[in-house]
Amino acid sequence: MTQKQAIQLFEEKRVRTAWDTDREKWWFSIVDVVSVLTDSDYQTARKYWKVLKGRLIKEGFELVTNCYQLKMQSTDGKRYLTDVADTEQLFRVIQSIPSPKAEPFKQWMAQVAAKRIDQMQDPELSIEQAVADYRRLGYSEAWINQRIKSIEVRKHLTDEWKRAGLEEGVQFASLTDIIYRQWSGLSAKEYKQLKDLKKENLRDNMTDLEIAINMLAEATTTQISRNENPKGMAESAGIARRGGAVANDARKAVEKETGQSVVSPLNAKQIAQGEAELLLDGEQD
Repeated sequence: MTQKQAIQLFEEKRVRTAWDTDREKWWFSIVDVVSVLTDSDYQTARKYWKVLKGRLIKEGFELVTNCYQLKMQSTDGKRYLTDVADTEQLFRVIQSIPSPKAEPFKQWMAQVAAKRIDQMQDPELSIEQAVADYRRLGYSEAWINQRIKSIEVRKHLTDEWKRAGLEEGVQFASLTDIIYRQWSGLSAKEYKQLKDLKKENLRDNMTDLEIAINMLAEATTTQISRNENPKGMAESAGIARRGGAVANDARKAVEKETGQSVVSPLNAKQIAQGEAELLLDGEQD
């Protein structure tokens, strides 16, 4: 199953979800849903679900007899196997939980599902959602505009890799690592360690300059690949090194002019905090 995980918010409470691209359906963390409906913390919700699960098994409910699990990120940053249900299955679970929030939650689930279908039909809606999410997290408009552009550049590159016969997952990750190493001197893992990241998206934690240099690396790699029409991993890896090398030259030129390192230990929270402080200083001046 190819999945994209996301945190959805219902009345400011987090619900972990995963979009299954193969089956085109959402999976919802059952414990998170129980927490919402019972107004309880995570540990209490886990105990509630354990009891309810046992009761439903006795009733012969197929979902819990063969409960599906996915590894989802917890609040400690680690990923654990978590009981999940699709929309139809979750409706059945909700019916077993007396809660005034049951109907509003069902409506919310339907909206989540409908929004995803709309985004598949019109990719522009996905971009609008990303912009809204970044604003909610406190990013500046300038950073958001650049980040959205970088998503487009990345999409062009992955499309080109697919055309070259490469597969998502290990091969894409390996090529991305080559590009990072060439222009920054760091692997993706080392880069995330520098920024004190765990499971967070590295690009979401880059400064304006880091995003710009990485975009140059990816855009150059894409164009060289289109020109030379590589086949397979080995040829694509060589092109990734060349694209990253072009960006490395640009990084060195920027650092020479500014006297500062482009590769930054700042993560998203620190970037947003710094931008907020700059705005505050401007207002005081």
